[in-house]
Amino acid sequence: MSNLKTAVRIKLHQTSANYRREETIENKMTYPLPPISTVIGALHSACGYTEYKEMDVSIQGKFASMHKEPYTDYCFLNSTMDDRGILVKMRNASMLSNAFIKVASAKKSQGNSFLKGITIDVHSSELLEEYRALKKLGTEIQDYKKTEYKEKIKEFKEKKKELADKKKAIGKGNAGFETVAEEEKALKAEEKKYQETVARYEEENYKKPVAKFRTVTKSIRYYEILDQIDLIIHVTADEEILDDILEHAYDLKAIGRSEDFVEVLDVQKVQLEQGRSRVRTLNSAYLSYDDIVAGRIRTGAMSGRKIAGTAYYFGKKYDTTTGKRIFLDKKRVVYTSNFNIDEASGNVWIDKTEKPFDIVNFL
Repeated sequence: MSNLKTAVRIKLHQTSANYRREETIENKMTYPLPPISTVIGALHSACGYTEYKEMDVSIQGKFASMHKEPYTDYCFLNSTMDDRGILVKMRNASMLSNAFIKVASAKKSQGNSFLKGITIDVHSSELLEEYRALKKLGTEIQDYKKTEYKEKIKEFKEKKKELADKKKAIGKGNAGFETVAEEEKALKAEEKKYQETVARYEEENYKKPVAKFRTVTKSIRYYEILDQIDLIIHVTADEEILDDILEHAYDLKAIGRSEDFVEVLDVQKVQLEQGRSRVRTLNSAYLSYDDIVAGRIRTGAMSGRKIAGTAYYFGKKYDTTTGKRIFLDKKRVVYTSNFNIDEASGNVWIDKTEKPFDIVNFL
């Protein structure tokens, strides 16, 4: 009698998708199939789960082709430059996003000036004048701090030294010492108030307003896009979770990017089997490295050769207690195709619901 396991099988189609590889920044490369965490995250979203639910998934399928799509990448520089890029005003100075208003653009790679109006295209003359007025005020504040402010601080320092010398001459405990000490205390309070007033004026009138203006550079970069993708996903979990997935699988909206929509073709509970049964699949899949090493899965047309493919380390279970998503459970998998088994055992199962049979390897 073969061992049996209950799972939910989901068949779906995507016209196109990018399953972004985390380490790629300039040109966003794609995995050949959605990673474990991407599939589990999509299922959690469809079921409305707000915390992690234990589940194992098998991911297999194929795609017709791959192409590249260009996109405009906006990069915020660490400082506001006067002679390059695009001068923008942020809608929210504390967030770097696409929520900004273009003020002016430099026409050349160098030799431009937003302040002087040299070789620039002006998109908002009102905001450009606001920026120029702020930069002028910033220069005036720096000039003030180098002259009048510096002299005022010097006066405070000299007066404090005079009072300190006077206290020393009188000696602690003698008549007049406390009077001088109180005078010194009042002088220090006056100095602190003066410094705080100048700093607050600079913060409110210059630093905060000018922080909304940033320099952005833009460049053309590329997404790798898979075309005409067919996926077969098997999920195993507690019965209650499987029932939730069965009920909400048609609520799956996208896998990959938010615009990578899915068409759910079929959802059903299936019985997976183990035991002696020769099965071969032409699908591509992520397979457990441990099962490959153990010889439970092989490649080729019943050739008995070991699996050849691309190895990946995928995150699965994650923790969000720190406010960031940190993956705790890394799975070593191999992406391959045209693989077979002689006997299903351990973590390898067979779905005989319809032909051709599916080899199911849970991750």
